[in-house]
This record gives sequence, C-alpha cells and structure tokens, in this order.
Amino acid sequence: MSQTRGKYDFCIGLVLAMSSSIFIGGSFILKKKGLLRLARKGSMRAGQGGHAYLKEWLWWAGLLSMGAGEVANFAAYAFAPATLVTPLGALSVLVSAILSSFFLNEKLNLHGKIGCLLSILGSTVMVIHAPQEEEVETLNEMSHKLGDPGFVVFATLVVIVSLILIFVVGPRHGQTNILVYITICSVIGALSVSCVKGLGIAIKELFSGKPVLKHPLSWILLLSLIVCVSTQINYLNRALDIFNTSIVTPIYYVIFTTSVLTCSAILFKEWQHMAADDIIGTFSGFLTIIVGIFLLHAFKDVNFTLANLPLSLRKDERAANGTLLSTYDCFNHDEESSACLGEIQSTESHSARRNGSLSAF
Repeated sequence: MSQTRGKYDFCIGLVLAMSSSIFIGGSFILKKKGLLRLARKGSMRAGQGGHAYLKEWLWWAGLLSMGAGEVANFAAYAFAPATLVTPLGALSVLVSAILSSFFLNEKLNLHGKIGCLLSILGSTVMVIHAPQEEEVETLNEMSHKLGDPGFVVFATLVVIVSLILIFVVGPRHGQTNILVYITICSVIGALSVSCVKGLGIAIKELFSGKPVLKHPLSWILLLSLIVCVSTQINYLNRALDIFNTSIVTPIYYVIFTTSVLTCSAILFKEWQHMAADDIIGTFSGFLTIIVGIFLLHAFKDVNFTLANLPLSLRKDERAANGTLLSTYDCFNHDEESSACLGEIQSTESHSARRNGSLSAF
C-alpha cells in the first residue's frame, strides 16, 4: 500500500512540476512584454529602480502566470523531493526560449534548439538518478532539520552574500553585470524552497487535523517565504528589464538549481545514502543541462540553421582553392549573407580561370 501511495505521489508531483514550468516560462514573456511597453512610453525602467510596471496589465498577467506556476511548484514540493522537482525547471527555459522567438523576436537558432534538447535530456538523467531525501513528515522533524548546524551555517552565508550583493555590489555593477541580480534571486530561492517544503508538510498536517496553526514554525516559514519571494520578484524584474530574456532565464536556472540542490543536500543529507552510479549520473545530468544552456545563449546572435550546413561542409573545398572564409562570418548577419556568398563564388571562379579550368566559363 505504501509503495502504491508513493508512486501516486510521484506522479502528482511530476505533473505539477511540469505544469509549473509551463506557467513560469510563459510568465517571463508576459513580464518582458509589459516592461518593453513601459520603456516605449518613457516610464522609469525597473532596472533604474522604477515601479511603473505595477500599472501595466501585461506585467500583472505575467505575475499571475508566475503565481500559478509557483502554486503548482509549491504543491509539487509537497508530493515529491526537491531533487526531482527542481531539475524539471529546465522545461521553463525551453518554454521561455520558444515563446521569446515568437513574441519577442529573439532568435532561436540551431544552437539554441540543440541547447533546449540537451537541457531536457540532462533533466531526465537527473530525475532518474536523483537522490532520495530523508523522510520528513512532521513540523517537529522539519524543525530539527532546520536547526542542524550545517544548515544554519549555509543559511547565514546565503543571507550575508545576499545583503552584500544588494547594498554594495548591486548599486555599482547591477546595470552592467548580469550575474549580480540573478545571483540574488537564485541564492535566496534556495531558502524559498526550504520554506515551501516546510509549509507543504504543515498543510498536510493541517488536513489531517493536527493543530498546525499553533506551531510557531508555521508562521516563521510563511513570513520567511513572503520576504524571500518579494526579494526574488524585485530583482528578477530588474534583470529582465536590463538584459535579454533568453540570457536571463537559463543563467537563472543554472544558479538557482545549483543553490537548491546544495541546500537540499545539506538540509536532508540525501547524498550520504546514494550509490556511486547515482552520484555520477546526477552530476552528468546537471553538466549536460549547463552545456545545453550555454549553447542556448552563447551563440544566440549567430544566424546558423540546418539550411546552412551544406555550405559549411564545403569549407574544405574552398580551403583547397585558397578561398577559406569563416562560416560564422557569412551567417552572422542576414543582410551580409548574400554578399559574402557572392564573394566566395567570385573568388572560386577567378581561381578556376587562373588554373585553366573550363568549368569557370
């Protein structure tokens, strides 16, 4: 009976996690559209500390979509371990990248499509080899876990790093360095997940008739979650307003997932009970995701598609004729492609005539 119940909870958590990724991926697009509309109106941008986006309905639609995704994510953490739910956030990267290409005119080239595929494959590998966290079924057990010296040290470091980034690094480098605001969102997100996990346990106990509302940990977790989520929303808005969505989303996913997995490992000590092949599989899956996300945004400005592959395969032939040109140079800009190809053909023709080839005429 317990195995059947465990499989049922696993399926519910899996469906909720996938639904969450769809809602959250779409929320990035809606928020970005709202921020772009405000920029065209001349309102003070969120990246400069403005809050005009609170009057923009598209931004609110994005917020509601993110809220729905977070609710689904919240429920998923109550049914499944964090090491299963968090890696599935790669789906939000895929959703955001695809929607950005349609609604924000942000290119998704061949490298980006391969990157999306690698992100999904890496997430699948991580799910298969995910460590199983220790059973925590009551708030008293959760309170004992949160009081562990290792987690206390981790949480203290997260708070200190976040405060330094917010009050010292952010005002100086936040407008130019994409990692500043995203790091704030990500490391605080690790604490948010811990709060969500605890509140999920509290809700389960509440439905079973236990006096959860009298337990002080329930209110501490709720207050901490509100503070963490508010901070995340504020600095994520700043990052989205300043930098390209297709860059913000994957970098946020990598740092956030790393923070959550680290927090989960410290809080539940799940790595102590893992086999060597599961540890290797987990790291391999995560590295695959990182490679996929790198491909997704590192070559986003290169206009390279499957249609260009036959031309790039003829590079050796052009090199033999002394006409080697960089394929990326030819396809880096659409308007220059035809001129570049014409130059290649002209050079090949001249070389053929010089060698007495009749095919040149």
